[in-house]
Amino acid sequence: MQAKETTAREDIFRDLPVSAALRKMVLPAVTSQLIVLIYNMADTFYVGQTNNPYMVAGTSLILPVFNISLCLAGLAGIGGGSLISRLLGQSQKDEARRVSAFSLYLGLFIAALFAAVIALFMEPILTLLGAGENTYQYARQYALCVIVLGGVPTVLSNVLSNLIRSIGRSKEAGAGIILGGLLNIALDPLFMFVLLPDGFEVLGAGIATCLSNCAALLFFVTVLLRMGRDSVITFRPGAGLPRRRNMLAVFGVGIPSAVSTFLFDLDYVVLDKLMVSYHDLALAAIGIVLKVERFPLNVGIGICQGMMPLVAYSYSAGNQKRMDDTIRLARRLGLVIAAVSILLYQLFAVQFVHLFIGDQQTVELASQFLRVRVLATPLMFLSFFTVYLFQAFGRGRVSLFLGVVRWLGFNIPMLFLLNRLFGMYGLVWSQVTADVFSVLLSFYVFFKFKPSARKA
Repeated sequence: MQAKETTAREDIFRDLPVSAALRKMVLPAVTSQLIVLIYNMADTFYVGQTNNPYMVAGTSLILPVFNISLCLAGLAGIGGGSLISRLLGQSQKDEARRVSAFSLYLGLFIAALFAAVIALFMEPILTLLGAGENTYQYARQYALCVIVLGGVPTVLSNVLSNLIRSIGRSKEAGAGIILGGLLNIALDPLFMFVLLPDGFEVLGAGIATCLSNCAALLFFVTVLLRMGRDSVITFRPGAGLPRRRNMLAVFGVGIPSAVSTFLFDLDYVVLDKLMVSYHDLALAAIGIVLKVERFPLNVGIGICQGMMPLVAYSYSAGNQKRMDDTIRLARRLGLVIAAVSILLYQLFAVQFVHLFIGDQQTVELASQFLRVRVLATPLMFLSFFTVYLFQAFGRGRVSLFLGVVRWLGFNIPMLFLLNRLFGMYGLVWSQVTADVFSVLLSFYVFFKFKPSARKA
């Protein structure tokens, strides 16, 4: 089994043509990203069928907390996965195994700690998030299932997905996430409308999400067991601790990844809060647009996730040509997807918005918003593509700089500035305007600080 794993890894990282290797890595990652997007909408969709606004509000209040748990998964998963690919490129398989065990137990620890904090301070946290007399019970039910009970399997399944992808097994990495997503979509109506009585729909949605993430974790554990005792990815503590510099390297890439993800979500929160000052239709319209625009963005993230291990391996193996070819092809693919999305959204904005709401006024407004916001898609792709590249190179400080400046230096300040100058439509145009500056900064940093592939 180990010989088979090593051969498959070498085929993807060294021997396969770049286009074939990228296809094998990117397709499962993109598919899993789209399934994750759909299942993240599933709970909101099914809870919305109750026509109970307090239930919808209660589940929505927990979304920022759930997103924090995904940030924690990125800390251990992306930080560890990037390093593992680089170590394999340097033929340091034993050290890569130690890094994988360290990353898994790091993910377990921070997920358990986060779940315990939410459990102990549930009331003040929910009050801070805005839970009131009518929404508190629903927010509490959902948080208990998704964060307290489901936090560890959610984080660990995402960590394992990143680690398994880091050794070239993108198909298995995507399959576990896809399994969890599809199961959640299927279990939601079963628990909400069949197994539990009326009034417990939010609890049913929470149970379905928790069980689906447990199933995804079980799938990944099964994959590890089938890979054998000598697999690079292992949860056996007997593997020992990695060298101190490598433990720091996990945090060096993982923390910037977590911070960037958090700031991305914070930008959406600020946009919603500023849009509240206008009429309810504007808030509903931008809420729909933020969902619709995620489809091409998640495809772009999947391309970056599939590309990163290939670049990290070639970088550490000293294969400059293969590294550059991978970067160029992945960038070109992402820009093509972005261009197609602009065309489709410009032509069919009304039809896309109609999938989420039937009110004609809201549809008209959301369509206008969507046609503007989608113009930022190629700019957003180029911005986070550069961040992923520096994560692949192990340059956490550079990726942190790019992420922080993009969100705290450009995007969020631009929301306040354009809102003050141009009102509601200023908010809509803020993403395009800010990301022009982000892309210019990304290009400058990339060409100035891009390292050459070097053999350790």
